Amino acid sequence: MDRVRWGMIGCGDVTEVKSGPALQKADGSALVAVMGRNPTKAEDYARRHGVPKWTSDADALIHDPDVDAIYIATPPDSHCEYTLRAADAGKPVYVEKPMARTYAECQAMLDACRAASVPLFVAYYRRTLPRFVKIKELIDSGAIGEVRAVSMRLFMDAPPGPGALPWRWQPEIAGGGLFVDLGSHMIDYLLYVLGPIASVRGDAGNQTGWSPAEDIVSASFTFASGAHATGLWWFSSPERLDRTEIYGTEGTIAFSFFGVHPVTLRRGAETQTFEIDDPPHVQQPLIQTIVGTLRGYGSCPSTGDTAAETSRIIDAILDGYRKQSANSG
Repeated sequence: MDRVRWGMIGCGDVTEVKSGPALQKADGSALVAVMGRNPTKAEDYARRHGVPKWTSDADALIHDPDVDAIYIATPPDSHCEYTLRAADAGKPVYVEKPMARTYAECQAMLDACRAASVPLFVAYYRRTLPRFVKIKELIDSGAIGEVRAVSMRLFMDAPPGPGALPWRWQPEIAGGGLFVDLGSHMIDYLLYVLGPIASVRGDAGNQTGWSPAEDIVSASFTFASGAHATGLWWFSSPERLDRTEIYGTEGTIAFSFFGVHPVTLRRGAETQTFEIDDPPHVQQPLIQTIVGTLRGYGSCPSTGDTAAETSRIIDAILDGYRKQSANSG
């Protein structure tokens, strides 16, 4: 395969800078067709980004003989459906995160892709961003000794409400609230860096009442390595905070997940900082690994199997809240 020719389902905000141009600029990759339910928007996207084909028919794009692989950039409620349709057509799939609304949907996607012998990749792109690659290198090299504990805190103010809710706050579309959308990146990266989570406990609540989604979540994890982690995600906070600290026997690494701030390494009285910017199109490094995998070299670190495990952990954290919400509804 000289190049991977992509068909993209969905033309939303994530595709404007993060992923669409990355599919065009990665070596051995081309974005040749886009699909949007609104034909005017699909045509406009294709024109602005120099994409040869556009359509409002997902099946037409999936079965287009000029399309080798499918990128699904829709909200999570349609990830499973489109993945099954792409697998049935024998096309490799790259799907946005979170992989699906629930672990059960992830399993259906994995089963379909395995049955069709097509690979499945998921857009947990922090696994390949230079800043996060550096963090993993520091941990793997023993810069902080053996990891013993992790603290994650993400505080954000809630968007104005009540009123029309963004889809990320609608559980029937997103699988939950901003915890599912943003917290999934954080949990996925810890799984990548620290290995399997052996046990997890979580609780969630709704403190604002203007959305059915959880707006505060707390969780504790124990990794198979013996390391412990805690997380607090608060989405009706009067202040913003994005700070994760990984504690080892010989030092600490501190960083943010969603702001491009320096990574800090502390060892005793010594402190080092690493200022590493994101690339212009943050999904491009991950997409490059997918293209390499499809063309027969290299491997992608974010697959359906790894992403499904992230969804399993999220389901475990939100299980009590979801059951309570279902009973009260």
